[in-house]
Amino acid sequence: MMLRLVWRPKARRDLLDIAAFIRQRNPLAAQRLSALIRDAAERLPEHPYVHRPGRVPGTREAVVHPNYILIYRVLADTVEVITVLHARQNYP
Repeated sequence: MMLRLVWRPKARRDLLDIAAFIRQRNPLAAQRLSALIRDAAERLPEHPYVHRPGRVPGTREAVVHPNYILIYRVLADTVEVITVLHARQNYP
């Protein structure tokens, strides 16, 4: 059974904020990074356990770019993207 992908509102805002920040200096890089993160998230339902266990119990962390990490959790029928972080951000 294929899992469903769900983005929490915070994760969507994080992605938009990251892209907006990068777009100020390099619009093409912002577009590429946004696509890279979305594509990585779209692959999560196929192989949800391929990425490392997260620092917060019950989560997993996908390093989708040297500077960006997708935090997600696997539920019964869903992969839920919780947040997108810059690698230097304090987390949790």
